[in-house]
Amino acid sequence: MRLKVNYLASTPNYMSGDPDLQFLLKGGDLLKVKSRSWRKTRFFRLNDDCKTMWQQTSKTFKSDSGFSLEDIDSVRYGRQTEGLRKYTDLSVEDRCFSIIFKSRRKNVDLIASSKEEAKRWVSGLEKVITGMHNLNRQQNTEHWIYNCMHKADKNADNKMSLKELKHFLRQINIEVDDSYAEMLFKKCDRSKSGTLEGSEIKHFYDLLTYREEIDVIYAKYASTNGQMSSGDLLDFLQYEQREPVSSEYVQKLIEKYEVDEIAKQNKYMSKDGFLMYMNHEEGSIFNPAHKGIYQDMRQPLNHYFISSSHNTYLMEDQLKGPSSTEAYIKALMKSCRCVELDCWDGANGEPVIYHGHTLTSKVLFKDVIKAIKEYAFKVSESFTVTSQYPVILSLENHCSVEQQKIMAHHLTSILGSALLTQPLGYQMPTTFPGPEELKGRFLIKGKRLNKLDATFNNNTTEDEDSVSEEDEAAELKEAEQKPKEKSSNKIKLAKELSDMVIYCKSVHFSTFEHSRDNHNFYEMASFKESKAMNLAENSATAYIHHNMDKLSRIYPAGSRTDSSNYNPVPLWNAGCQIVALNFQTPCKEMELNEARFLPNGKCGYMLKPEFQRDPASQFDPKNLSVGPWLQKKILHVMIISAQQLPKINKDKQKSIVDPLVKVEIYGVPADNASKQTHHIDNNGFNPTWNTDFQFTVHVPELALVRFVVEDYDAASHNDLVGLYTLPFTSMQNGYRHVPLLTKRGSLIPSAGLFVHIMALDG
Repeated sequence: MRLKVNYLASTPNYMSGDPDLQFLLKGGDLLKVKSRSWRKTRFFRLNDDCKTMWQQTSKTFKSDSGFSLEDIDSVRYGRQTEGLRKYTDLSVEDRCFSIIFKSRRKNVDLIASSKEEAKRWVSGLEKVITGMHNLNRQQNTEHWIYNCMHKADKNADNKMSLKELKHFLRQINIEVDDSYAEMLFKKCDRSKSGTLEGSEIKHFYDLLTYREEIDVIYAKYASTNGQMSSGDLLDFLQYEQREPVSSEYVQKLIEKYEVDEIAKQNKYMSKDGFLMYMNHEEGSIFNPAHKGIYQDMRQPLNHYFISSSHNTYLMEDQLKGPSSTEAYIKALMKSCRCVELDCWDGANGEPVIYHGHTLTSKVLFKDVIKAIKEYAFKVSESFTVTSQYPVILSLENHCSVEQQKIMAHHLTSILGSALLTQPLGYQMPTTFPGPEELKGRFLIKGKRLNKLDATFNNNTTEDEDSVSEEDEAAELKEAEQKPKEKSSNKIKLAKELSDMVIYCKSVHFSTFEHSRDNHNFYEMASFKESKAMNLAENSATAYIHHNMDKLSRIYPAGSRTDSSNYNPVPLWNAGCQIVALNFQTPCKEMELNEARFLPNGKCGYMLKPEFQRDPASQFDPKNLSVGPWLQKKILHVMIISAQQLPKINKDKQKSIVDPLVKVEIYGVPADNASKQTHHIDNNGFNPTWNTDFQFTVHVPELALVRFVVEDYDAASHNDLVGLYTLPFTSMQNGYRHVPLLTKRGSLIPSAGLFVHIMALDG
């Protein structure tokens, strides 16, 4: 249903009257904690727009700072952050809660006056945030526009003057000349009172949000007395959207989205109902059939791309930034399924995690394992569900034998039965189990003293020649930082830790032939990006076959001290599974990673194409011969329009976006391409392009499609407005809405592109 709003009122109706909402709107004092000594009372309340929080000092009521609910990642009850655990006592556990942000903004740690009050804050915030997330695109638009109207109503008289209307138009990112604004105002001011109120504001809203392109599409198919019958809608879905659907499906759509009861009874879809349908997931560019788990999850583990993080403990750069359990939590909540632990001897016999030989801060190994245990498979987090598929703990081990034993103890005591310490089954395996069989389990990746069959025949002979590639990788990084130092590539290994390595034994890579002849399926190598890129470029087919039998992990060069990332696409093209990236860095490479793992329930595992799993395959990404990988498509993309693009320079009231749209393809070298529209001056609210692009895509199963909206600047680099990337094979044909995300991957609620997509056989 559409939001029923008073367009100059302050509270949207999706929660009006809710006691939790009223509690938040009233607000109250909370104790803000930054350290043992810094504890100050602050007044918090939800603003009337129900989208932002206001933080004030309780004595002076002077505004201190605020934040948007859209920036909140989660709200955690209890002492669930490093800060609260460090600076508060167990006695206040049930009065504590924390607000966690999506960006690098620091957590807000708070103590309420009672357990009941703390729970009320947590449940209230979760309810409002969930309500915001559940709004459809049309409701988000209405909520956003009425909020801008409310801000423009400077004297709060629930009326809109011509001056306020001009201010409102700038708020919504559209620049119009005075004569147009006056014409619009006079057209709506039917009472000739000099202000707009009530139904006049509704009329103004309808004029403003009119979508001519939707009208044209609707009129083309509404052939039954100007209405779209169920038969007309079926024609639209089958011929325009290329969806093989039935009459029963059409009827369900009408029941679900039609807002007019009479039309619903007559099995018609009105224009409003059609717009409602287009703004929901069925009208999205992303195929809703790919939203949940849809792939076979019982294939061997090495047959999947696995979402993987490098130096997971770091929040910022590689030299002096903080190490934190929070970095692990954020990566796991993004369904990262392979995290890295860089382990060193710490004080008081407790191993620590940090980037060795640098000024990065240290975090206790046991605290990291506790955080991983808590969040790896979490299902109760508000508005987030974590993958249930296995998590690989990649150990970069620099500890003494004594502290390795402490590591083994913490892994066993904290992870318990979830830690895999034996191969599945009763005999020596010849291949990996699948993600489904390993649900809820932790796998340790690291050095092992002997072969895996020792777990069945009690063979405890140490393999003196084995070298942990993780150790070698660390030495390479140390060598880059301290070139004069020479270190041994051998470390002594505690049997207790060694025995935990089951399916991911680290070994040194020499050649593909050597690996094939000497290494078992569970023995895996790690490759520095330059080595991996060289193999992918010059020996791709051999690399692909290597990855049909074994796992490969790729990590960024040690020279990337700013935590930048390499392009993961060439490594996926070569079948590499664990392509580890710096998750803390928002960049194009991380956008591509998030797009690769967007389908299949965002579970962190994507089944590789058959031609990367079939031993008979001769697929080479660089030299495309005839084979099952060659499924040539001609992709037609029309960029029609955009809606409610955010202002980039919010500090300047008169700064309006000049948008342009880029469409980019990432895949095998022959498919990489980029095209862009012209820019449109001074219109971020409803710009229209109607620009056609055509791309040839040879290997669609490996291709990603990226939409980027930029604010054109003739004098300097264009600013990012929003973006969206998805796999080619998860894209729907026809007229589709494209959601837009920030550079950190957060949804921009009211913004989007409207496009027409058609992928035809080439």
